Amino acid sequence: MKKILIAAAVVAVGAGGYWFSQQSGGGASQSNEVLASVPADTPIFSGQLTPFPIKSYINSLSQSYKTYPEDMFAELEQSDDARAKFFVSLSRAYMDSMKSGQQFVTTFGLADEIRSYFYTLGLLPVLKLDVEKPEAIWALLDKAEKDSGFSHQMKTLKGLSYRSYTLTDAGDAEPIELVFSQQDGLLTITLNASILAEETLETALGINPVTPSLADSKILQDIIKTHGFSDEAVGFINHQELVKAITTKDGNQLARQVTAILAQEGEDPLLELRSPECHSEFTAIAANWPRTVFGLNSVSIGDQESSLDFSTVIESKNQTFLNALKSMRGFIPDYVKNSRDSVFSMGLGIELNQLVPSLTAVWDEMLQPQYQCQVLQEFQQEMSGQNPAMLGMFTGMANGVHGVSAALLDYKFTEQAAGAQGEPSLESVDAIISLSADNPSILFNMVKPFAPELANIQLPQDGSPVDLSQLLPLPPEYGISPKLALKGKHLVLYTGDKAEAVANKLADEKLDNNGLYSVYLDYSKVFAPILSLAEMTGEPLPEEFSMMKDYNMQVQMGLDINDQGIVFDSYMNSKATPGGE
Repeated sequence: MKKILIAAAVVAVGAGGYWFSQQSGGGASQSNEVLASVPADTPIFSGQLTPFPIKSYINSLSQSYKTYPEDMFAELEQSDDARAKFFVSLSRAYMDSMKSGQQFVTTFGLADEIRSYFYTLGLLPVLKLDVEKPEAIWALLDKAEKDSGFSHQMKTLKGLSYRSYTLTDAGDAEPIELVFSQQDGLLTITLNASILAEETLETALGINPVTPSLADSKILQDIIKTHGFSDEAVGFINHQELVKAITTKDGNQLARQVTAILAQEGEDPLLELRSPECHSEFTAIAANWPRTVFGLNSVSIGDQESSLDFSTVIESKNQTFLNALKSMRGFIPDYVKNSRDSVFSMGLGIELNQLVPSLTAVWDEMLQPQYQCQVLQEFQQEMSGQNPAMLGMFTGMANGVHGVSAALLDYKFTEQAAGAQGEPSLESVDAIISLSADNPSILFNMVKPFAPELANIQLPQDGSPVDLSQLLPLPPEYGISPKLALKGKHLVLYTGDKAEAVANKLADEKLDNNGLYSVYLDYSKVFAPILSLAEMTGEPLPEEFSMMKDYNMQVQMGLDINDQGIVFDSYMNSKATPGGE
């Protein structure tokens, strides 16, 4: 059974991999129809509300992103379980279809642009997406049945026919079915179980609208307006509904399903959490942290290049908590936050003067309530022994620091500058590390007693660099010539001409507290020198590297705090392989 679940997860990831992708278009009427079947109390929802150009998006992915190891399904293929082989067949069909956008939409019978929705009816997951040619889905399932020997049953519910595949073993008291249904150009994939009320499947298949629904509640419109998301795609995890499910027996659909399952098991591990005290106090906490929401900021999709910029926000209405976290925000330089020229960059922005006071304020806020719920009492007891004031002993010497950042801008290997054994070695490295502070020269002088080799170094206040080659004796063939300099409010260690240009530009940047964390990675620039090195040595690359030789993708992720909550920003840019399919 474990193998079946793994295979099902592969299919689920494949089916949902593009559902989170987004783009604009029409189709509001169909969205409203689907949303009318989604209960307002759904714990999880994600919807591509307007048509997304899936064909162009697949085309824009590099060829390496579309390939997979030949032995990826080897273990499952050896299984004598027909269900495992069924999922392997579907998984292979998905991976093979990724060769081109046209092959993908043809395989699944999709239009060039589609809408899709994922949500739960309590525990029951539901995936819906546009289908232009329904016969393609049935042909795909028929082939998987032929490959595996695993067959379906045709069933009817209030006049709607659907395919049902039994996932559990014969004779199991509680059978679980995988359900496929198509109606009016919309494919529904869901599960069914005897423990669920019959009307749950009716709702999943869109037979019955629900009241109140997402269409009635205006929840999505509120999320879009509050966070400034595009109206093309949006989603959420509702913490308040999850708390109801854990702390009540019938507070919502999920709670009723969990109660029914626990009744069959004959034990209730949630009994303590379902006390009146725990219900009341957890509900109050959830009211302060109501949802995790996500949506698009911007998007651009084409056959040759695609980019997505989206955010995830853990919403908070606890202003004491948010103000404490916001006061910790430090400085992240432009070469980390906005540059797309480096191989890799990372910045940690923390105003150390505010770190201990901020964490103490958060700590006090968490210990302040006088909880009656035993679970929360035990949590507070654990917290009480972790006073963040102790951090002051370690941060006192670094007062005035606003952040530390680093970037690898470029690196190259060469055959000519051979090492002692005549092997290729580094030709050049461009890299930079910067410490941003109110007075970086004072911090540097404070470090000197702990690093005697720095004792005789006097950093010019005009920003002129000090060559550290004598202190860090590296082989000349490595192309590394480290320099240390004060650039405005920044202490900078760098090597290479490109890094020097970045360091000089940094001198004009003011210490604006603009974030907590940011990281950027350009896969093509990471692997290009490695591939060049492999060609020089003649050594074969490991399969993991060779598969990524044309992996042309840039990603950036960041962490910040705003008035709405804790924000995780993500950016992805992908370019098609030149001359690829």
